[in-house]
Amino acid sequence: MTSTSRAQSADSGTSATQSPYEMTVDLNIIHHLGINLYSNMAAVLTEAVANAWDADAGRVDIKVDPDKKWISIEDDGVGMSVHDINEKYLRVGYRRRQTPSNGAVTASGRRVMGRKGLGKLSLFSIADVIDIQSAKDGDCHGLRMTVRGIRESLDGRDGAYHPRPLTPQDVTVSEGTRILLKKIKRTRLQQGVKALRRRLARRFSIIGEAHGFQVTIDDEAITLADREDLSLVQFLWTLGDYSAPPSAMAHIREHESLPAAAPDVCSDWKVRGWLGTARKPKDLDSREAGNLNGIVVLARGRLFQENILDRVNDGRLYTKYLTGQIEAEFLDRDNEPDIATSDRQRIQEDDPRYVALLSCVRSSLSRVESRWTEWRRKHAVKRAKTTHPVLEKWLDGLQQGHRRSAERMIAKLGALPMDDGDDRKLLYRHGILAFERMKLRGSADEFVGNLEDTDGLLQLLAGRDALEAALYRDIVLSRLEAVRAFQGLVDKDVVERVLQKYLFDHLWLLDAAWERATGSELIESRLREHGVIVDDLTAKEKLSRVDIAYRTNAGKHIIVELKRAQRLPKLLELQKQGSGYVDKLKKILRSQGEKAPNIEVVFVLGRAIPELKEDPARAKHQLEAISPGSRITYYDALIKGAEMAYSEYLEAGKRVDQIQEIVDRI
Repeated sequence: MTSTSRAQSADSGTSATQSPYEMTVDLNIIHHLGINLYSNMAAVLTEAVANAWDADAGRVDIKVDPDKKWISIEDDGVGMSVHDINEKYLRVGYRRRQTPSNGAVTASGRRVMGRKGLGKLSLFSIADVIDIQSAKDGDCHGLRMTVRGIRESLDGRDGAYHPRPLTPQDVTVSEGTRILLKKIKRTRLQQGVKALRRRLARRFSIIGEAHGFQVTIDDEAITLADREDLSLVQFLWTLGDYSAPPSAMAHIREHESLPAAAPDVCSDWKVRGWLGTARKPKDLDSREAGNLNGIVVLARGRLFQENILDRVNDGRLYTKYLTGQIEAEFLDRDNEPDIATSDRQRIQEDDPRYVALLSCVRSSLSRVESRWTEWRRKHAVKRAKTTHPVLEKWLDGLQQGHRRSAERMIAKLGALPMDDGDDRKLLYRHGILAFERMKLRGSADEFVGNLEDTDGLLQLLAGRDALEAALYRDIVLSRLEAVRAFQGLVDKDVVERVLQKYLFDHLWLLDAAWERATGSELIESRLREHGVIVDDLTAKEKLSRVDIAYRTNAGKHIIVELKRAQRLPKLLELQKQGSGYVDKLKKILRSQGEKAPNIEVVFVLGRAIPELKEDPARAKHQLEAISPGSRITYYDALIKGAEMAYSEYLEAGKRVDQIQEIVDRI
């Protein structure tokens, strides 16, 4: 045999007489890909409904026995002959899209949903007995399959399973196909009929009159309203050419259109659909539909991925309010490999199409987050001021920066789950008093950022009231003294000496919100072990060197890198140094169980580097490449900021009476 003929033999196979080898497929595949593959009732019914769509059915009727003993799925599609059942339905792995006689488009022009030929096996995961009846061209027939029969065939090593034919008296269909699931595994049917309707509605975008495809459960049609998600949305973003139904738009407070693809995504890989945020996270916790806090991905009108939001790895607050639906047809094209797993619950995440989809979603969510923050504050504050007009007087008396933080606080307090109006008033009163105290301490932003729930807030206020009453005067006096010392050391020649003296004990001198965090000393020692905090300077430079400071703040890890005041480093040098810090710190934090650490690097310089003036956009991009939020600041600016922040202590007494008056009037 020549090398060419050997290659041909390897590619195309040889006959049994030519080769001593034989490849077989064991019936155990049914055991693994059917009986044990699915555990979700809605996922199983999704496969049955998809098969009905592929059969050109106009209607699918699902009925559930009140005692949960059986489930019936009946459609009015083209039906199957005995030959069809043997060659298509009972043939595991039948790939319809690649079959010339059927192809990827049905007789009525529908794009076929089925791909692997495995979905029908999912029925075995919820039922031990399956009766199938079908009618085609006047021929009506049926068969019964049982898990027990399949297992006996496996044990006997027959190599084939022969379902028992139904008697003519048992065959009742005159058109289409009827599947009867019996001996239901009750652990798989924990949801009620209403829950199944909700979950199926969320798994398809082709159900309804517009697509000529009606699905009913116990004679009640599944509609768009059964999805529930759009009805809960307060702010809406539409993608591509998606247009929300007018009935859904009636309660939308804000709406914006987003591009159909991210800038770096192939122009032919576009999406359509919508993203929305609810008014409160608990609104998305539906007993029937399940947790709606996620973004489903569909292709060809059916579910492709349960929740792509889980893969975005974005832990910011707005994601707790998020729901949505994205249709990405490019994920399931006929001429490209299938990237869905056998149970269609997971995706091959390294596929370029999925990477492109993630890029598009992340790009859209960046816009969503910024708009959500803006819109939420706008509407929450407006509602609060309408209910309590005195709040407007308090807000008007704040400086612009503090006002934005105060509006964020009101927005968060307004969103907390609370039915009693008097409780809400009490919350606003305590919130204003706490904000004013935190503002004087320079911690107003941190305070607002940590308002998560009612119980946590009340515990925070109750715990601090008594303590601050005793320590407040000492805190004010000590910080005013430090600020006054700072005022006498503005000259650049002495800036480093001041920083060396105060940095690790008085981080707030650099930023009013910075404090030494518990546990940061341990990680600093680990950073030294990993070579992040190094001392590679000359003897003279060592005398004036201040190593980096590490701290945590509200879930964020901050590295502060100080440069000598007269030194003018290159931006590329800072980027390389900062990236090294971040890589090492991520390694340490991940070893301690923190999966997605939020790290920020702050460089403190004495002079502005030329690259910032020459190309600000490029410089910003280089800093963001280190880690989101990384930035450069300057000694003079920090000193002036400290002076301005703590000058409010001097005026604090004058505002006490004004604040008390406002609180009393709420």
